[in-house]
Amino acid sequence: SMKRSISILVVMVAMLTSCMTDDVDGRGADTGDAAVAAKFVNSSADAAAGSLLLYVDDATAERWSEMESVTRSGNASFDALAMEMGVTSIEQVFNMKMNSEEKRERGLHRWFSVSFDENFDLESVAKKYALMPEVSRVQYCTKLARPKKFATPISDELLAQTRAEDMPYDDPMLPLQWHYDNTGNTEIFSTAKEGEDINAFGAWKYATGNPEIIVAVVDEGVYYDHEDLKANMWTNEAELNGAPGVDDDDNGFIDDIYGINAYKKNGDITWDHENDVGHGTHIAGTIAAVNNNGIGVSGVAGGTGNGDGVRIMSCQIFCEVDTTLEDNARAISYAADMGASIIQCSWGYPNKGMTDSDYERIYGVELEAIQYFVGKRNCSVMNGGLAIFAAGNEANDSSDYPGAYHDIISVTSYAPDGLPTSYTNFGYGCNVSAPGGDWEIVTDIKREWNDGGCVLSTVPSTIPEYAGKNYGYMQGTSMACPHVSGVAALILSYAVEHGIYLTTERVYEILTSSVRNIDNELVGTKVCYTMDNLGRSYELNLSSYKGKMGTGKLDAVLAIMNLRGVICYPIAVDEPTTIEAGDVLGNGDLDVVMTNNYEIPEETRSALGIVDDSLWGNKLYLTCTKSGCAPITISYIAGGKQVGGGPVTGGMLVKKEILLVSRVVNDDKGWL
Repeated sequence: SMKRSISILVVMVAMLTSCMTDDVDGRGADTGDAAVAAKFVNSSADAAAGSLLLYVDDATAERWSEMESVTRSGNASFDALAMEMGVTSIEQVFNMKMNSEEKRERGLHRWFSVSFDENFDLESVAKKYALMPEVSRVQYCTKLARPKKFATPISDELLAQTRAEDMPYDDPMLPLQWHYDNTGNTEIFSTAKEGEDINAFGAWKYATGNPEIIVAVVDEGVYYDHEDLKANMWTNEAELNGAPGVDDDDNGFIDDIYGINAYKKNGDITWDHENDVGHGTHIAGTIAAVNNNGIGVSGVAGGTGNGDGVRIMSCQIFCEVDTTLEDNARAISYAADMGASIIQCSWGYPNKGMTDSDYERIYGVELEAIQYFVGKRNCSVMNGGLAIFAAGNEANDSSDYPGAYHDIISVTSYAPDGLPTSYTNFGYGCNVSAPGGDWEIVTDIKREWNDGGCVLSTVPSTIPEYAGKNYGYMQGTSMACPHVSGVAALILSYAVEHGIYLTTERVYEILTSSVRNIDNELVGTKVCYTMDNLGRSYELNLSSYKGKMGTGKLDAVLAIMNLRGVICYPIAVDEPTTIEAGDVLGNGDLDVVMTNNYEIPEETRSALGIVDDSLWGNKLYLTCTKSGCAPITISYIAGGKQVGGGPVTGGMLVKKEILLVSRVVNDDKGWL
């Protein structure tokens, strides 16, 4: 039987952050004088054997980039050391065949990876290179542990279900994706609450995706032949139509049709090796599983089934072994070079007292790759790229890095009840919250596990644990993160289609301000279960999370309306609501006369169940009996108490569209 699996972001790097107590500058080793010791930017804890990252001067970078062999660089000291240590390769970390001028300006051409005989003591070799005056930084190639938790494959019963009625798309499993539209179905999750979702159904009325937007999934390889993904995979046309085994586009990588395998340094993307769990494929499905194709699940920005979804580029960092800083830097810079606008990264390093300054020093080559990506303009309507990371699953009161870094979005996780999950990191460095899912035990006697509250998405059917099934449940901030990447892709898609120019700062502002309140609900406790096979229950103290889940729960409709400049007006279901012009104009205190010419389209009236609407004394009264979001139009007089025209001198009659957002959840209108 398949081992019980609950997916969480598994990126624990043993003793990695001992750099706070270890000598990260190398003074723990016998390095000699302070100038040499200062060249060490991190410790050797959990570093890959037989490999170092060196930051060298321009002259050495020039020689090494052109040398015929590792012992013929033109520098006698380096050549002798290479021979002594059994050096097998000296390669530039960043691919200089693309955008070389820009990379030179950033100094990226000076980063080199040196590989040598693994039998040599790593710290001794590092010291020898640090003694070279041409070397200004020595970075141990720290490893990042790969994801280890398998998904729970969808049951045969749910797999056989036919499409549900009154869904926006005909994907049969869409009703199970509570994270897009939560109806409060307690069969999915016993304490599910209506409206605790990203409000995808409402957002799809305005944006569904656009092929110009490329999202790079920096993770395990994506199963690019998946039935629900292949139509939305990015493809390198030169390699797709070229000869196998040839670098047809001369970009430095062979056969990179769907992306890159950063470990192998080519396009041989894999997803079902012995250690693979389908993590990257699951994430890709949340972002851009093909919508309305009559099979499987839907994606946040998967389009309408007409080839109009965003594109997924697979930048594989987890392969047969744990990834390293070098692999991560190579994958991220590839995404920048090949046209991605968003990097989706559900991984990180547990934060034990680290600061931004520490991250800059200890993970320099990786951060420089991220900054290169963020500075690269690949979308016609945005001046750079977006970096979105998972906050981590250690239940720590700070985000993992790189997400915790101040220029990067870090995503926390909530469950179908709208409350923090037991595993999510929170607090320092966390920016916004999204659905990451939770599993539960539904009966204490039989100990029946229920995965319906986890996130349902695509998985590789070729992995034996999935028994030929293409869909499964995972949970974690790993699963919350692609919801934010998907909404970011919707924002860019809408901007492309409406000619709206954005900056990366503006998109980050939209993502962190288009949110619903979570703090009002953080009172008392909630029942959670241990992550082991025993599944023991315990109570989670919710007050510990107040003010620490980022700005709130990301809402896709609010994000699109924020971009459009449309006012969103929150309404509680079944509560009579009063709307005045001053509520949606200026600072809310304007004395503006409304007219009886308000418009409620029949589609809006039906969707929200609007009843008892009328205008009395400059106020519009109405009640929404259903949750959802839909537009109405109010009319007001700009200037004076009467409309001008003919024999009347008066004000201008103006119409303004507002979006009513009706929810069962009581947010006390606590929306940014």
